[in-house]
Amino acid sequence: MDLDTVRTFVAVADAGRFQEAAAELAVTQQAVSKRVAALERGLGVRLFTRTPRGAELTIDGQAFLPHARELLRVSERAVASVRTARRPLRVDIIASRGAASGLMRGFHGTYPEVDLDVVMLFDIDKAVAAIRSGEIDASFRAVAVPGRPLPEDIASVRVLDEPLHLLTGPAHELAEAPSVTLAELVGHRIWMPGIVPGTEWAAYYDDLVAEFGLTIEATGPNFGSDALLDTVADTPALATFLGERTLPRLPRNGAPGVGPAGHGLCLIPVTDPTPVYPHSLLWHRDNPHPALATLRTHLAAAATGHDAAGTWTPDWVIPR
Repeated sequence: MDLDTVRTFVAVADAGRFQEAAAELAVTQQAVSKRVAALERGLGVRLFTRTPRGAELTIDGQAFLPHARELLRVSERAVASVRTARRPLRVDIIASRGAASGLMRGFHGTYPEVDLDVVMLFDIDKAVAAIRSGEIDASFRAVAVPGRPLPEDIASVRVLDEPLHLLTGPAHELAEAPSVTLAELVGHRIWMPGIVPGTEWAAYYDDLVAEFGLTIEATGPNFGSDALLDTVADTPALATFLGERTLPRLPRNGAPGVGPAGHGLCLIPVTDPTPVYPHSLLWHRDNPHPALATLRTHLAAAATGHDAAGTWTPDWVIPR
């Protein structure tokens, strides 16, 4: 059903005259007559009776009028739902306990008036496709994954370098160390079951292993961060890497306070060099959502320098 004919019908019903409806719609009276006639043909009924007083609704016209008004209201809501100035900003944060989640919570705290939809897309290819289709407005990723450059219509900016820490249980031989170098981690078992081949974080840790001779095990099912922390807390031979801003936040070096399992988990800074995980924001270059520009400005103001002295990222991370 042509909404222009429905809109014209409602205008005539409200004005009571074809000429006045034409003036309101800024079209000719002939155009109004043609639209109403087309609607009547489509419905198979007469909607108006012409009288000396103007156009009066028939019984069928009276029955159709409230539904016509509702059609126009639904149409307006549908258009408003995709107008960038009115719909929520949709952002992919990959996981609820990562640094990106914290960045978006900080943005929401600063700009509570901005409506947000937060989603979690696992795969970078799906995230890029969702950005290009308009399903989401932005995504936090580590870019660019080697051999997989971003499409030209996707822009990116590096927003956070997150230092990695070593997380151990209280019985681990490094648990009391104030800090640990990457060289000192050679030979220790670092367990990270969340690493999935083909992801950007798998590429990151593959390069970390290759450069510093570490042993990172990704064996076993991934039951989530709580199960990982429980296992590390109870297994003296295992440790894991945890981003400085990854949730839940834990006390460093066995300081007062315990992890979520009730065990004395120890969060130990890694040095010489400090591996940092690079988080970037991706978006479509033609995305006009006003809140996207606000988010980018907010992240830029909060960002610190990248590739600082004493830190490490893979060679493929941009910028270097």
